[in-house]
Amino acid sequence: MSRLSSAVPAEQYLADSQVLFYLNDAVTQLLDHKEEYTQFGLVRYFAEYFSSVKNSNHVLFREFNYITATQHNRASFIRVFWRCFRQIGKSGDLLSVWEYRSLLQLLCPDFPLEVVRSAARIVLMDDTADCLMSFSDFIYAFQLQFYYQEFLENVQVIYQDLLAGKSPNTVIVPTSSSVEQLISVATEENDREEQDGVDSSTLAECVDAFCDRFKHSYPSRTCMREALEQTDKVSYFSFLMSLAKHESINQTIGVLPSKEELLIDPELDQELDKL
Repeated sequence: MSRLSSAVPAEQYLADSQVLFYLNDAVTQLLDHKEEYTQFGLVRYFAEYFSSVKNSNHVLFREFNYITATQHNRASFIRVFWRCFRQIGKSGDLLSVWEYRSLLQLLCPDFPLEVVRSAARIVLMDDTADCLMSFSDFIYAFQLQFYYQEFLENVQVIYQDLLAGKSPNTVIVPTSSSVEQLISVATEENDREEQDGVDSSTLAECVDAFCDRFKHSYPSRTCMREALEQTDKVSYFSFLMSLAKHESINQTIGVLPSKEELLIDPELDQELDKL
């Protein structure tokens, strides 16, 4: 259905496109930098602001709350990170959690360490800050963690409940206020339990039921079902690794190429050759 179709109510279109969020931010930025922007004219300012939103350049050097405020912002930030640091992958360098965080902070000064650690643990299956990761391994895990962060936090709580022996009928869908506390407890579970994992079909059932109630973005149910059908038992991070590698999820987010083409960017290569 066309975004401009008369069948779509104006209120729904504004909510789905989040135009009001961007309009509010544009006005806020204008007021904060009034002298700088008004000399170019208001029409030109708003045209350039929304052009940058459309072209995914609007997230550069913005605060973390802004780059996570919409799914478009998150996807845009992933794309900017890939394009800025793709050369690291081409050179074959391996970096640590701290080094990836430093790169992310070049684009977003207040980017939190915890998000980077969560993405790294998908790759490493362990919370080890000193281990090194390739750019291609890290960026697909980071994409999954960053784009679907709220959903994954809730899935981790469900997983820990199942690991603790609660039956599917008593697993409670967590609220946003309880997620942080429960995840803190979850990280203290011993490694043996994590490696044993939980029954894949039971986790699939609980995750599917949770999706019915979840109001934010989450990975395709088909992709999650396929990932959980690979083994009889699954650990939380092995499940996430399967999702991070799933090409359908990558295509749904729509900003990174396939792994085979991740380090290929003819337009950027031409620009670098000119320099």
